[in-house]
Amino acid sequence: MSSSEAGPGLRRRLVGLAALAGATVLGAVLVGVHVPGGQLAWIGATTVALAFAAVTVATQLARKRVGVDLIALLALAGSLAVGEYLAGAVIGVMLTTGQVLEGYAARRAHRDLSELLDRAPRTAHVQADGQLRTVPAGEVAVGDVVVVRSGEVVPVDARLIGSGVFDESALTGESLPVSRPAGDLVRSGVVNAGAEVAMQVVHRAEDSSYAGVVRLAEQAVADAAPVVRLADRFAMFFLPLTLAAAGAAWWASGDPVRAVAVLVTATPCPLLLAVPVAVTAGMSAASRCGVVVKDGAALERLGQARTAVLDKTGTVTLGRPRVTQVISDPSRDRAAVLAAAAAVERHSPHVLAAAVVAEANRSGAPVPDATGVVDRPGVGAEGVIDGERVAVGRLPTPADGLPGWARTVEHRATLDAAGVVWVTIAGQPAAALLVQDEIRPDAARTLARLRAAGLRRLVLLTGDRRAAAEDAAGILGLDELIAGVSPAEKVERVRAEQRHAVTLAAGDGVNDAPALAVADVGVALGARGATAAAQAADAVLTDDRIDRLADAVDVAHRARGIAVQSAAAGMGLSLLAMGAAAAGWLPPAAGALVQEAIDVVVILSALRALLRGRRSQVPPHAAELIHRFTAEHADLLPARGAVRAAADALSAGATPQAEAAVRRAHRLLVDQLLPHEVAEENELYPAVAPAVGGRDGTAPMSRGHAEIHRLARRLSRHLVDPGPLREDQVDDLRATLYGLDAVLTLHFAQEEQSYFTLAEPRPHRG
Repeated sequence: MSSSEAGPGLRRRLVGLAALAGATVLGAVLVGVHVPGGQLAWIGATTVALAFAAVTVATQLARKRVGVDLIALLALAGSLAVGEYLAGAVIGVMLTTGQVLEGYAARRAHRDLSELLDRAPRTAHVQADGQLRTVPAGEVAVGDVVVVRSGEVVPVDARLIGSGVFDESALTGESLPVSRPAGDLVRSGVVNAGAEVAMQVVHRAEDSSYAGVVRLAEQAVADAAPVVRLADRFAMFFLPLTLAAAGAAWWASGDPVRAVAVLVTATPCPLLLAVPVAVTAGMSAASRCGVVVKDGAALERLGQARTAVLDKTGTVTLGRPRVTQVISDPSRDRAAVLAAAAAVERHSPHVLAAAVVAEANRSGAPVPDATGVVDRPGVGAEGVIDGERVAVGRLPTPADGLPGWARTVEHRATLDAAGVVWVTIAGQPAAALLVQDEIRPDAARTLARLRAAGLRRLVLLTGDRRAAAEDAAGILGLDELIAGVSPAEKVERVRAEQRHAVTLAAGDGVNDAPALAVADVGVALGARGATAAAQAADAVLTDDRIDRLADAVDVAHRARGIAVQSAAAGMGLSLLAMGAAAAGWLPPAAGALVQEAIDVVVILSALRALLRGRRSQVPPHAAELIHRFTAEHADLLPARGAVRAAADALSAGATPQAEAAVRRAHRLLVDQLLPHEVAEENELYPAVAPAVGGRDGTAPMSRGHAEIHRLARRLSRHLVDPGPLREDQVDDLRATLYGLDAVLTLHFAQEEQSYFTLAEPRPHRG
């Protein structure tokens, strides 16, 4: 509430004095204990509360705003003027109690850009006269040659003298490393993910890209419009009504005490108490859901949001590369090649190395030992396994010298908007690993919940390439995709949305910090996102689940609704009390006690917002089944990959290698995939049915099971004859296997989205 605008030190002292004096004397009076000098104490409590209210109202008027505190100021002044000191003390207690609550809800934390500033490069390595000197970044001049070592942040905008590889996710959201040739412009703030590179400075540090991001965030915080709080909106009509009623009572009776009685009963304690109690309770409920809302105003705005602007990388996607396909030489064992790649990569710091190792672990193949491992930043890693040199990374072989299976890889990667990690053995391509940043399993359900909560427009706003974002936007059903934007353009896009509706912005990167700061309410994914984004935001999701965003919106909507209901009910009761006071039936002191009774009712109503904690959406036995089948989905990735690999192998015809791949895929289907599907149908679906609308809710997924079994039976019929495959079987076998791959991919994704997100994730064990 606006009263928190007074200086914090003065406000705390005045609140403390008024609360202590008023509460002590009022408590003594209520229990019938005579207090020596009680009237003086009442006068003191009223005077201190009056001083506090005067400071608050003066601050508001200086900003050309009028809030509910003006009624309290007039009531306190009137009580002193007509000698109704007890009434003034009661008002003082109520006023200061509201301010204590409001002070807690109004600003537990604030937008802080220190992390954004701390990440700014401080030094640069300048090359001159054959020497390398480390100097403050601010001293680097245009035309200087700077050297950026592996893992360092580029200090200034500069043009590459040689080629390089960079992690640009902090500024663009691109999750995969970007290779740049000599002559390309590299922006400050990105990280050198390759070997040491030299570059020629184009802009000084203060004019470079990262400095621009910092200025954008600072300007966004400075330009943030003051928020009109819920209580002040109510005051816009309650204040003139109160003044009119008090004036009419004085004019009709000729007694100023009656006017003071009206002001006392009209003192907006329901507003001073109901709103902060409900908002504070809502903040507590949000915290139990894994969302830290930094202030009460942010929770109010979150409850009003009608547009959401979402970043892609790390927000609706996982934010880390994952191997999605392994395309191998048909003559080689796919799992063995993947294990060899992991043996070389498991000690590499490269961003894609972890993805390769994780995929090998999922495949279950034992990872051999590699010797003589060398990491070549920007190129890859290589080592020796069983006497053969294995290299993982870029492909040195010219495209026209590649075998047929390998020539199709780059085209497939382009179609899938994926990156490629090549595995070569003894200098020959052995496999290609396609890597992508996958959509979060809980993203689609979260966006559906946001729409159900009243958000009418969902926008994907990303600095990543459009090709990399189109699939995510289409799968999630977003209203608009805006790709390839800079941090400054993100700010402008958010401002454009704000002109039409209260706008929520969610992101996790340094490049998102300015947009989060300028939005009506900024939400940062803080579990693994940039601290700069978390500091610039109004709310932070504390674990790596975007569905917490929907939880927070639900809590905010409910808390705001309860605040409105409680304040409206309290004001309705206050209006009745005002009528009684205007008629002379309630003197000021009695009116103050009646108002206190109204406050109790209002507080109990507002506390309903505290009762909503995060509850499990499924019973414990269903949650256990979800965890079990979630783990099985990960274990079944090699079996699913074998289906696609068998279909690919048939492109060369009915070769012995293709037949081996088909029979292996069939064996994994029969031994692993089909038993899993049967167990889901008989165990998981009945358990989750109550949460998804009963058997009708699981019927479409059961139809998916039936289609998987149909295609598996068709594959089995092809393999009834133990003899070699015939050429006339190839076309139908490929169609069957590709069909199985498509159905399995869709079916697994639907289960992960619709069912597996119903249960809370198991806590990580350290």
